Amino acid sequence: MKRVIVPACRVGKSIAIATCLCAISTGVSAAAKDPAANSRAQPYSPYVNLDYPAEVLFGDVHVHTGLSGDAGGSGTRLMPSDAYRFARGEQLVSNTGQPVRISQPYDFLAVADHTDGMGVIRDILSGAPNIMADPYGRELNAAFIQGGEAARKATIDMIAKFAQGEINEALNYQPGNPAYMSTWKTIVKAAEDYNEPGEFTALIGFEWTSLVKGNNLHRVVLMRDGADKAIMVEPYTTTPPLGSPNPRDLWKWMENWEAETGGEMLAIPHNGNLSNGWMFPLVDNFDDDNPLDDTYLASRARWEPLVEVTQAKGDGEAHPLLSPEDAFADFETWDMGNLDVSEAKTPEMLPGEYARAALKRGLELDAARGINPYKFGMIGSTDTHTALSTSAENNFFGKNANREPRPGRDVGLEKFNPELGIKRFYWQTSASGVVAVWARENTRAEIFDAMQRKETYATTGPHIRVRFFGGFDFTEEDARSLVPATLGYSKGVPMGGDIGAAPENTAPTFLVAAMKDPQSGNLDRIQIVKGWLDAEGQAREKVYDAVWSDPATRKPDALGDLPAVGNTVDVRTATWMNTIGDGELIAVWEDPDFDPTAKAFYYARVIEIPTPRWTTYDAVRFSEGIPEGAPVAIQERAYTSPIWYDPAP
Repeated sequence: MKRVIVPACRVGKSIAIATCLCAISTGVSAAAKDPAANSRAQPYSPYVNLDYPAEVLFGDVHVHTGLSGDAGGSGTRLMPSDAYRFARGEQLVSNTGQPVRISQPYDFLAVADHTDGMGVIRDILSGAPNIMADPYGRELNAAFIQGGEAARKATIDMIAKFAQGEINEALNYQPGNPAYMSTWKTIVKAAEDYNEPGEFTALIGFEWTSLVKGNNLHRVVLMRDGADKAIMVEPYTTTPPLGSPNPRDLWKWMENWEAETGGEMLAIPHNGNLSNGWMFPLVDNFDDDNPLDDTYLASRARWEPLVEVTQAKGDGEAHPLLSPEDAFADFETWDMGNLDVSEAKTPEMLPGEYARAALKRGLELDAARGINPYKFGMIGSTDTHTALSTSAENNFFGKNANREPRPGRDVGLEKFNPELGIKRFYWQTSASGVVAVWARENTRAEIFDAMQRKETYATTGPHIRVRFFGGFDFTEEDARSLVPATLGYSKGVPMGGDIGAAPENTAPTFLVAAMKDPQSGNLDRIQIVKGWLDAEGQAREKVYDAVWSDPATRKPDALGDLPAVGNTVDVRTATWMNTIGDGELIAVWEDPDFDPTAKAFYYARVIEIPTPRWTTYDAVRFSEGIPEGAPVAIQERAYTSPIWYDPAP
């Protein structure tokens, strides 16, 4: 295994940002040994004729506004136009009257309000005649107008009724209802108003909110196109007869939408940790648990190129019970039950919920059936219901308006099932996450196309910059050069790509480079996560430390385990120091356990040094204690989309 650390841009523990951006984003041509021949062979400027995605763009594609029933019911009054203004860097007044701004504007955003009941919350709040004629509608109107705890409880009750299929027909607006289409036009118009190609992209999308007895199967649906196609057909819902909670029917609807409009769509499943095993199944949960047929496998592979692996409702990359040898697997873990805590979690459910386990299932299905439905890339987003995408720990405005910053917000009981003894506290909510894409320019088409080819990665909040390439020709010398992108595309494939059969006596090599967010913690390490099929066809996994900070003082022990980077977090002041870790890490890593006959996937996980969690910032700002059980510090991270190895593609 080859490990190389190149402090090319490092000065002490700081980083020369401009130089490193060139190294990781665009690359610089290596000087030829013969300067005269070099001047004849290529332009002096190393940036001409670039023909690969050289721009990393950060965004959020999972933002709810006051137009979503659960968001509006819990006090969100900010609208789609506010969400876009905020994402562009404007200062706003929050739903609870507090000034708020993000320190690093996004490059793109998608408002993804719920389609089920689209438009009903405005009628509930205004006391429309049809709402006030319904007893439950009157009850919701009174609670939402009262606000505070009454509104919170009413919102939870409304979600629970929807989750169990018990919501009143009068309140579950569907396509054909005038308020439904009017609300959709409002969402689309806001995206058109704030879309500025080259500067800021407003993607058009919605959330298909499938909840089967509380099991979360939500998908965000995104469009490549603009308003002309978006308003041709009303968005799909999960309620029969016009909608369905079965993803098969969503994919069929998407296929019909593309045929009718000439546009393009994709769907992104939420992290599966609240699905109780349903998100990444091996059997058809909608068909008496029969085996998945080829139509399901092919349709899922076609329509769902990405998975959201981190968001406010916890992290969905790995679970400690599934990956007991992974020291970083237990991160922002939610494993107490499904969305409405109507059913407790069991260990048997976990493989159908976590991204790494799903990737392994995909290898097994591919070997057995010839189709991999779980060959997906990674993204993160917030799932905020405040219209405010705040993924920084020191600027977390909560998932819901009733949990915007205030004393004691973190100790509240968010969900409780006394019969099962399940409790979920608000302090367990994560500030995560962000999606990053590598694109040629900041436009709808380029961002959508990057998602389709899976040249994406997730972060839990920080704007970490990551490159990841795989092939057979990378050498240690490549990691000493300032050309990770140019060399990566010329010698291999980027994240999301495929590599074929290995040349004889050759193992895959991977070029990985990461640069810290200048406003966040230094980098601890970059790991390569590998999954493969063994000789019996069983999926296996292993996590390798590919490159790490402070190598002079940190050496793997006899078992190959790397010592922890340390911890500079001062809990009393909610501060930390970048006196440990490094600003940039780059390496060429070769698989030391390669079997040329075994299908495999590889992805990079970038780990920061410990920094304070949002609950620690709250404790300091509001002069209160940290809730029992809440971490005082976290190690933020990034997950790249995998690269797949197939000896017989």
